[in-house]
Amino acid sequence: MFVRKKKNSSGSVSVQIISKNNNKYKVVETIGCGRNEFEVEQLLQNAKNRLIELEPNLFDFMNYNNQKLTNKDMRVIGDELIFGKLFKDLGCENILFKKEEDKEIFKALVVSRLLYPGSKLYLIDYYHIYKKRKIDKNKIYRCLDNIYEDHLKQNIEKCIFNHTNEKMNNTITFTFYDVTTLYFESESEDDLRRVGFSKEGKLARPQIQLGLFTTLQGYPLSYEVYEGNKFEGHTLIDILKKFQEKFNLSSKPVVVADRGMLNNDNLAYLETNGYKYIIAAKIKNISNELKEEISNLSFIDDSTIHTININKELIYKEQNEEINLINKKRVHKKSLDIKQRLILSYSSKRAKKDKYTREKAIEKIQSKISKNITKSDLKLSYYAKYLDIDNTLDIKYRLNPKKIIEDEKLDGIKGFITNDFTLNPNEIIQHYQNQYDIEKAFRISKTDLKIRPIYHRLETRIKAHILISFVAYAVYKEFERKIKLSNVDVKFKLTFDYIKTMYGYKTLFGVEPLEMDEIQRQIYDAIYSK
Repeated sequence: MFVRKKKNSSGSVSVQIISKNNNKYKVVETIGCGRNEFEVEQLLQNAKNRLIELEPNLFDFMNYNNQKLTNKDMRVIGDELIFGKLFKDLGCENILFKKEEDKEIFKALVVSRLLYPGSKLYLIDYYHIYKKRKIDKNKIYRCLDNIYEDHLKQNIEKCIFNHTNEKMNNTITFTFYDVTTLYFESESEDDLRRVGFSKEGKLARPQIQLGLFTTLQGYPLSYEVYEGNKFEGHTLIDILKKFQEKFNLSSKPVVVADRGMLNNDNLAYLETNGYKYIIAAKIKNISNELKEEISNLSFIDDSTIHTININKELIYKEQNEEINLINKKRVHKKSLDIKQRLILSYSSKRAKKDKYTREKAIEKIQSKISKNITKSDLKLSYYAKYLDIDNTLDIKYRLNPKKIIEDEKLDGIKGFITNDFTLNPNEIIQHYQNQYDIEKAFRISKTDLKIRPIYHRLETRIKAHILISFVAYAVYKEFERKIKLSNVDVKFKLTFDYIKTMYGYKTLFGVEPLEMDEIQRQIYDAIYSK
């Protein structure tokens, strides 16, 4: 609720208390009408006092005694009022820490990462601006050493999972999984920080890998941290087992992931353990038989969808068996007969892009052929598939028009593979396309929350940093959900600026909030609405 002045046709001003529910405004009470400035000010004071009576728990601090204000009396209260409330709603305030002050610092680290993301030492500025307090940097680092423990991480994950599950009406049917890399400024490696394939182009930097499970809407569920040089495809089974153990799901969700994540070993695990999955299929890299079948299909327009049933033998490596290079033991291979569906969609926009990419590739290879192309030129080259290689005497290359024509037939076609025969094709395509939300999760974490680069050296502090960022992202997503649900009349990114300018002033009894403007009131109502 808030106080509003309304100018009447007679020239008087009505002072009213207004409530907002489901984006509709309602007059709760009219305090009175004033005909001059003095009367209106008196009515406004009465309205504020009445507002306290109507909402006695609106703030823990309320006092309207007249006093001379200075800058020292002013406080920024938006952090606690908005993000502190969401932190509490997630259940994170109920987590038991070793020390009570660690809980306070952990909460401040989470909230400050939303408003002033950066290094942990930004917390010193945050305390100064928002709390008018000083905090020693050593206390921050001691907190980081204390807050990361496996049981603490699991308890926090459970709180966030339960909150997300509740918002999903206790039916988490689909989960999306992906991995990203996070690099360090330091060049030294250890057991966790390893140089590996970097998705950020930081080839010489040690890194870690972050595996994240979200709902298809991007709401966080669980995460794990892996060594920087671990093949990302080998993380799925590990995190899936831990995910199932932690939350003991009664029904297993459909796993949606990139094609690179679901190799044959992972697919075999999902098939034999009762999981359904949806993955993208690289149409131009599938078997020639399937390519020929697809090229004979007719795609009239962008709404055309075809389904092909596949029966295949899956060759995979038995779980828990690794290649022993010392004893030179052979890895035992097994086979599994599986049934899948290949869903094919068409996009004219994608077809134009495929054509443009091919024409550029052909143009490039033609210029290279005229300059005596070498095998090194073919390494990882898109255009290599258009060539015939003659190894009789000298190595020569020539374009194969037939291969180019075969490639043209597949322009604009995208495929999705699933072992779920209950979903219709449109549902399968839509669920996979929701992967944008987990990609957005990583983008938010890396840019808005500045999760990278990581400056810590100790493993406990590195993992504490990821834990803080995970909770901050959960708060961010809940904030985003509520703001969108309430249709707050401002661009989403600007809401953070409005929160930063929610002020109050210090009194003998606490902090008195200043009257909010219309947008600030909308943000407040969105967060405190049920």
